[in-house]
Amino acid sequence: MSQMRLYSKTETWLANLPYIIMVCTGAAVLVLGGKNQTWAWAAAGVYVLYGIAGALWTMIFICPYCAYYGTRGCPCGYGMLATKLVEKAQHECFAEKFRKHIPVIVPLWFIPALAGGWMLWRQFDATLAILLGIFVVDAFVILPFFSRRHGCSECPQKESCPWMGKS
Repeated sequence: MSQMRLYSKTETWLANLPYIIMVCTGAAVLVLGGKNQTWAWAAAGVYVLYGIAGALWTMIFICPYCAYYGTRGCPCGYGMLATKLVEKAQHECFAEKFRKHIPVIVPLWFIPALAGGWMLWRQFDATLAILLGIFVVDAFVILPFFSRRHGCSECPQKESCPWMGKS
């Protein structure tokens, strides 16, 4: 591995901010779209738990295979957290594990978009439309942009990565 950039705690927090915003605005879309009803709050709670579980899933099933495992070279900090959960594995399997496990978290991007769109179609609400717009821009523009520019561009495994390798 060549010279690895080490990320500060502030940079790591900032790297996680788009994901945090996505999960929070996604939950808010579910609550607002569900007209603040009990089931909408329950759906939002489940969505937030799914967002947390998705991060843990990544740490457990993808991070051990990453060259960043156990280092401050992991922009999102998952590599350091993963050391508390699982043992290091061979990084040659990273692309295979990434392809296999990343689909588990992909619905996080689509649940609020589809639910919010359906709720707007049923009854237009300007506040919901704005919130859904914020969610879509964050989830589909900002988060991927910062992932690719902040962490992926310096990753020692980017050529073999299913996400970065295709760009």
